[in-house]
Amino acid sequence: MDLIFNIFLIFLVIFSFNLMIFIHELGHFLAARWRGLKVEKFQIWFGKPIWQKTINGVQYGLGSIPAGGFVSLPQMAPMETIEGSSQRDEVLPPVKPIDKIIVAVAGPLFSLGFALTLGLIVWGIGKPQDIIHETTIGYIKKDSPSDKAGMLVGDKVIAVDGKPVKYYIGGVEGVKENVVLSTNETIAITVEREGQPKPLELTCSFEIAPSQWYERRGLRMIGISFASPLVVKELLPNSPGSKAGLLKGDTLVSVDGIKVWSDMQLMDYTKARENQEIKLSILRKGQAMDLTVTPRRPCKPESTAKGEIPAMLGVGWDFEGVVDEHIVYPSPIQQCTNSVKMMFATFTALLSPKSNIGIDQLSGPVSIAKAKFDILKTDQGLRRLLAFLVLINVNLAIFNMLPFPVLDGGHVTLALMEMVARRPVRARALEYLQSACALLLMGVFVYISFKDVGGFFTSESEQAKIEFCP
Repeated sequence: MDLIFNIFLIFLVIFSFNLMIFIHELGHFLAARWRGLKVEKFQIWFGKPIWQKTINGVQYGLGSIPAGGFVSLPQMAPMETIEGSSQRDEVLPPVKPIDKIIVAVAGPLFSLGFALTLGLIVWGIGKPQDIIHETTIGYIKKDSPSDKAGMLVGDKVIAVDGKPVKYYIGGVEGVKENVVLSTNETIAITVEREGQPKPLELTCSFEIAPSQWYERRGLRMIGISFASPLVVKELLPNSPGSKAGLLKGDTLVSVDGIKVWSDMQLMDYTKARENQEIKLSILRKGQAMDLTVTPRRPCKPESTAKGEIPAMLGVGWDFEGVVDEHIVYPSPIQQCTNSVKMMFATFTALLSPKSNIGIDQLSGPVSIAKAKFDILKTDQGLRRLLAFLVLINVNLAIFNMLPFPVLDGGHVTLALMEMVARRPVRARALEYLQSACALLLMGVFVYISFKDVGGFFTSESEQAKIEFCP
């Protein structure tokens, strides 16, 4: 049953890709017909067709390279590198630059229109908010950039590099996103601290996790995490927590009189106090009480590939509610605006020589397809996918309007040059330029796809089954 379900999800992913490509290319096709341009081919995917059919002089087909699509318009610009050669006997008349601009812009406009249409659906049915509101620091890694900058557990982050933040993770207003996309040699973190009358601005460096050659480079980190309540969800048999008398639903308040802000902070504390008795202050059904417990290591496993298992309490914490999954109903304009803001921030970081964002951090079709598949497997997966498709189609529209030959924006640029010069760009020179840029774009596409696949081999946190001996 799981196999059938996964096959169905894969079908939905492929269908969603082809649908947005079809709609984009349909814009070019309809605009070309409207403006009287010759249409030779309408193909989804690149490469030699594995299926084709000619109707009213137009060859419709499905390519052999599962990426992109095109409408062959010989009066626009030579595109044989991508679209393949054409056996054409007739001499086609030139078209006006304004017609070229209309046809080029139509594709991105259709993509944007599709995004707005999907946005209308999301507006009607809603989507999970999927943000972490808490910007209070609940953990600081020892000797990390944040530790050296003087941050303290309990500080509330209110701005990063002078930009106000509302969430820990939440798009352009998120702490994590602004750290990752920062473009300065140091990062200014503004915090509110209990007992301080005014916010403090701390200058923080950053670190980047090492990566393998086949992986994407690591992103900027400063060694912090958000605060979260610790409510007992489960207790392992024979664990120190169960022997101490902890019960499901208990809320941990402090350890040895030190307020506990997160599970990572607690983990560091228990790790350093193996076989030492510590005092837990908890709330049980609203009543305060104290328990004593002695952290110890599990007997199975004794270690993993990441090293020895540290001393712990053997408690599973309930993190429900940390991620705000309330259904919200943003307007189509708001959804598209947020997508534009996020893309602008990403491209600003990509083009900045001082940032750590490079081409290898961009997502290609492989990672986008995996993201869609993973989204569909979550609760409210269809709602999340529709919202994600709004983002993807806005990105597709903007990316295609970049003034780069082969892209729609490149056609617009060439048409504007033709209007100014009052003559077309030389056909031979244009063919060389288009071919070179097409090969460059394909090279970037292959490189990003390689990093997409390399990410599948990235070692993730191990889920070793922990057992405590009696």
